[in-house]
Amino acid sequence: MSAPFEERSGVVPCGTPWGQWYQTLEEVFIEVQVPPGTRPQDIQCGLQSRHVALSVGGREILKGKLFDSTIADEGTWTLEDRKMVRIVLTKTKRDAANCWTSLLESEYAADPWVQDQMQRKLTLERFQKENPGFDFSGAEISGNYTKGGPDFSNLEK
Repeated sequence: MSAPFEERSGVVPCGTPWGQWYQTLEEVFIEVQVPPGTRPQDIQCGLQSRHVALSVGGREILKGKLFDSTIADEGTWTLEDRKMVRIVLTKTKRDAANCWTSLLESEYAADPWVQDQMQRKLTLERFQKENPGFDFSGAEISGNYTKGGPDFSNLEK
């Protein structure tokens, strides 16, 4: 079980006109398809705690206020194979109850089915983190998983 949870269980992406975004308990990933042969100097990317902006070749692709806050100093972007920009943002609130329902406050919302799948995945990831000896990557969940699932913290150990 050395691979990260999302590698073993897959991700729940939310498709957009420019690519997709998805999340884990701790991070939000943004994958933007760019023209093949794009060079790093063609990219302008601004990452702040609550804002993101991406332009490629002078054309604005993504700009706006993020759904929730991130740690600005930990945000990164990379150009992969000269055809995709991957932006990684670290969430300020890193728990299963903090499931982003959209990337920006007013754009790129996940449809209800995708939101449900994202919440299920974050709840299973939370269970994995709380129980490192078990593998929840292939588990199914039903019942109370909204807002991170049931709270067992007050139970005696």
